[in-house]
Amino acid sequence: MDIKGKLIIIGGAVDKGSFTETDFDKNVANNLNFFETGILRRIINESKHKSESRIEVITTASKIPREIGPEYVKALQYLGASNVDVLHIEKREMASDEDVLQRIKNADVLMFTGGDQLRLTSILGGTPLHEIILDKYTNEDFIYAGTSAGAAAASNNMIYQGSSSEALLKGEVKITSGLGLIDGVIIDTHFVQRGRIGRLFQAVVGNPKVLGIGLGEDTGLLIKNNKEMEAIGSGLVILVDGREIKDTNLTQVELGQPISINHLVTHVMSMNDTFDLNTYKMHIRDSQYAADLGPAVD
Repeated sequence: MDIKGKLIIIGGAVDKGSFTETDFDKNVANNLNFFETGILRRIINESKHKSESRIEVITTASKIPREIGPEYVKALQYLGASNVDVLHIEKREMASDEDVLQRIKNADVLMFTGGDQLRLTSILGGTPLHEIILDKYTNEDFIYAGTSAGAAAASNNMIYQGSSSEALLKGEVKITSGLGLIDGVIIDTHFVQRGRIGRLFQAVVGNPKVLGIGLGEDTGLLIKNNKEMEAIGSGLVILVDGREIKDTNLTQVELGQPISINHLVTHVMSMNDTFDLNTYKMHIRDSQYAADLGPAVD
């Protein structure tokens, strides 16, 4: 099935500048160097009507929705987006409200903020709002953008808990169902800074068919047709491929004991690199071997 929507998943802490500063414009060069090649700019450019696209910022995952929502509105408006608003959905019953559902139907972009991904899925999962999102993503020129919790919740399988330091102890990583926009992957965020690679290792060794995606901060993936992935933002995307695992002790050790894994394949992507989820082939945009290989074929 061809997916008409686009998925933009972000590792968290998107550098959108500090819009609480009264002298923001004077410091724009220092605060907003990210905007030139940044993720929020890319969201606007990829959207159906560009700067005129209807963007709804969804704050459900956040514990401080009244603070974080306006920050994103200011950031997007600064980049030229002219039709942005915040939608606070704080209870499951609100995800069935007709006015809320109409706003979701009218949106070209839904921007899900960070917070607690379990809060996001427990409030929205299985509601009429959730069904509308899935339908729009499949059938319309629509963008689901999520940062941190909003990114982690986008896939069928979702990590919602697990200590970074003890992530390779059996049972430490907790996984549940996400919002189900994309299958065959599992996403972790704040990845490099919080040392979460062990969480992806455990998630992947338990089901090697699933590709682990670790998103660094101010880093994301643009995914088209649920298969074409492009790294965006300033940091790194780590991919964990378990299909070639040769051995593990996962089923032999008790809960809380260390896990061994033999031959786990990883890839590291940076801005403009691409990865095909069908072929599992990665293309490094600025490869040092590009001259030897000839021009890249897009």
